[in-house]
Amino acid sequence: MCDALKTEDKLGAVLVQVQDDLRQLKCSLEKISVSEKGRTLDIQALDSAIHRTESGIRRHAEDYLKTVNKQLLVLPSIGELQKETEEIPKWKPDLESIPDVHPQKEDLTWDSPGEKHKTALTMRLLYNPTHPNNRAVMHQKFGVPLPDVHKRSAKAVKHQRIITGPTVTFHPIEPKGRHSLAIPEDDMGTVQNTGLLHTLIQHKAASLHPREDSYSSKMGMVGSKSRCHKQLKWETDPGPTHEKTGRESTPPGTTKTPPPSAASKSMDYTGMMQGSNSLISQSPLNLPVQVAVNTSKFPFTIIKGQIDPMATDFCHFKQSFSLCWSSVVDALEALEKLLRDFAVPQAKVSGEQLVEFGHGWDNGWRRAPPVIGLLSVLENWEEVMDLVLRPGQRYKGEGGVEAAAIHIQSCWRRYLARTAYLRHYRRKWAAGTIAISWLMHTQMRRVRKALQARRFRQLENHRSRAQHLAANWKHIQSSKRTIIHIPSLGYSQSQRLSMKGLDVLQNIQIGRLCDIRDQNVDVIYVCPQHLGEDVLHYYTSLLKCDGATEGAETRATQAFMRRFIILTPEAVDYFPTHNMCLSTLLKYSPRTLKRIKYLIQGKQAYIVGGAAHVDDLAVADELGVPILGPEPAIAQLYSTKSGGRRIFTEAEVDVPPGQGDIYSLNQLHETLAELMTQNIDVQRWLFKMDSEHGGRGTAYCDICHLSCYNWALQEYHRYGPKLWNTKWIQETVLLRYLHEIPEWLASYARPAKTSCYPNWACFLKTFLRQGGVVEAFPPSDSVTCLTVDLLLEPGGEVTMLSCGDQLHGSCQMEAIGSTVPQTSVCPETLRPICMRVGQACLQRLIVGYVSVDLATFLNRSTMEQKVWAIDLDLTYSNQLAMTQMLLMMTGGTLNCRTGCLEVPVPVREKSCEHQTAAKVQFYICLQWQF
Repeated sequence: MCDALKTEDKLGAVLVQVQDDLRQLKCSLEKISVSEKGRTLDIQALDSAIHRTESGIRRHAEDYLKTVNKQLLVLPSIGELQKETEEIPKWKPDLESIPDVHPQKEDLTWDSPGEKHKTALTMRLLYNPTHPNNRAVMHQKFGVPLPDVHKRSAKAVKHQRIITGPTVTFHPIEPKGRHSLAIPEDDMGTVQNTGLLHTLIQHKAASLHPREDSYSSKMGMVGSKSRCHKQLKWETDPGPTHEKTGRESTPPGTTKTPPPSAASKSMDYTGMMQGSNSLISQSPLNLPVQVAVNTSKFPFTIIKGQIDPMATDFCHFKQSFSLCWSSVVDALEALEKLLRDFAVPQAKVSGEQLVEFGHGWDNGWRRAPPVIGLLSVLENWEEVMDLVLRPGQRYKGEGGVEAAAIHIQSCWRRYLARTAYLRHYRRKWAAGTIAISWLMHTQMRRVRKALQARRFRQLENHRSRAQHLAANWKHIQSSKRTIIHIPSLGYSQSQRLSMKGLDVLQNIQIGRLCDIRDQNVDVIYVCPQHLGEDVLHYYTSLLKCDGATEGAETRATQAFMRRFIILTPEAVDYFPTHNMCLSTLLKYSPRTLKRIKYLIQGKQAYIVGGAAHVDDLAVADELGVPILGPEPAIAQLYSTKSGGRRIFTEAEVDVPPGQGDIYSLNQLHETLAELMTQNIDVQRWLFKMDSEHGGRGTAYCDICHLSCYNWALQEYHRYGPKLWNTKWIQETVLLRYLHEIPEWLASYARPAKTSCYPNWACFLKTFLRQGGVVEAFPPSDSVTCLTVDLLLEPGGEVTMLSCGDQLHGSCQMEAIGSTVPQTSVCPETLRPICMRVGQACLQRLIVGYVSVDLATFLNRSTMEQKVWAIDLDLTYSNQLAMTQMLLMMTGGTLNCRTGCLEVPVPVREKSCEHQTAAKVQFYICLQWQF
């Protein structure tokens, strides 16, 4: 027994030496270089490396065979491998039993001389359990009867596998726990006394536990014994078996362990111990299947990343695990490199855990070993982990300077790359922004050009139809025609948004329906809001009345209903809060436009609008009818307060002292000071915005609040009216006015309607932005304002349609009604003024309905009546709409030449049939605002 153990120790030593020789061969082959120029292989270096390895292996094998077989064997040369390939049967060796033979490299095969060495062939039969003569040789040489594998039952073949055990005794461990191949010293004596060495050779099929149970037991053991915070799950299944096409053999006389099956590998080395029933029956220990392993049984120390190969603990560990050293050495080298890289002064390694980690290393961690897994094999892993995780520790170890340089370079290159990327990203973003802006600009320009082209085309069509209307006006007026009334207020968007009840203001002129009192006229009235059935019934009943005689028969209902129609654009429901003018709503109402086209098909028709807007041209172009009115650009130019003053001036009509087109504060102060100096008798000055209407954009300031006004009156009376117009006399007063006007306006100027502009500051801001006029209020306590409505026919004639005195409410600058006809000015004086204004408008291509506002008062110095033209509106006025209804209801006529409204007296049924209707002359008050 002692000899057998000594032989086994020598076997382990020989295997370690063979492993070292093969590793040296591997290093020599890796160092062989190929010349760069000629690309030739150094054959001499390769031959020297192979020769040295061959000599070393031959020497170790011969020493071992001398011990085992008492005879000397000679290893063949590598060149004789192919000759002996067919003579010796092939078998698959256990790669783990040959130390440091990697599957990636070509295995060195061993051969025998054949007939000269029968004993060596016999030993090879012992290595191959599947050979038919293996059982006979085992029985002949060692007296060990092996079971016949081929005579097993089918059930045993299905559920069991043959597990061949090694020729050494192992201490059993748990199936899936940490692996231990060491021979415990406490059991060595037991093995020697009981003769277990001979019984280990007997083979028998062993029953295996299910894979699920073994796996769960392994997880439990690993979880209980793990020295890391994270559980380490090592797979114990080895990699795939590498088959060799050539003959594989081991040195003669060495003990070879065949490769285990898949089930036996899951049981690890414990399955080998279970494979021999004789061992279990003869052993007095009765070892269990799972035995807890003492993790500190084979500890050794690594100082500064270097292992002392002569240290007692390391030698003991290396000798105990010599059979699996090939799987441990790589993990050990990786651990040494890690400790050197981080300059760890001392690390205590647990041998059992290192072996366990080495098996996991073989199963797939060869290229990327986990750092936590490497440190888990240390007993002082917490200290080492703290040291490894310390910032900058890597640069204190082996190659730390190079690693630091590499890190600095990588950081700098990363900074440069990041900076370049950000610069590129900003430029790309800027380029994208510029491209999008350019695309939007080009798209907007293209849209603008398209709109300009469309509007220019609409304007050209409007001018063409206007010329046709002017050429045929007399014929159209005397024939059957259709008037399309669109009472649109085409003010600016800011004005429309600030107005409340815009639809109501546009529908005030519903009296335009009364144009049907002319038998040749049909009316299409576009209403800006939906009218209820009661309102429609009211206007239908109102328009049926003849009005000439009381109780007269009404016209036929069906014939009458066809003469007027009220339409509401469908876009009124789509844009309820946009305060669009009626022309814009009609433009976006295709159903209403289609119906109007159907109603005017084949008839003479034209449009009578309200305040001009560019969408009037779009509606007219869509319907194909002319507009009785000026072009929108002309209307916007001369419907302002400054534009009206220019027309009045060219018509040679008296206007209030003042000046228009004021757009700056200095201009306002200088103009006002000059006007106040020249017209010292004016007590109130008015400020009117160009684009406002109806008293909304009017403010006033009384001169009595000016501190230097009394001194200015004294200066005026001292020089007299004749000398006062001299510039050098007025200069002193002008400078005094100019100095005090800013404070005077800021303190005493007031807007006429505070609902629109609550104070002077708000009014002045809008006044300077839009432009305006400064005018003198008539210097009289009794001032009357009147409105005259004119029709500027396209043929060039001017017709007075209505005239009436204005009625004012709480705001003196806003008219809420009028009395028809007017009585303030003599008709002979009023008519020439209106005719001159009308002709001045016709010269500027203004046609259609025009309203002129006049103011009359008595001059105190001469006691003569003066008439000033104060405002011009190029639109159909509210007074004219109410006058049309007045004439419709009364059946009378308004003679503006004489200023008389003649209404026939109705003839009652009881009166004489020959009694004629007497004409009565009276005045009627019209009120159109609520």
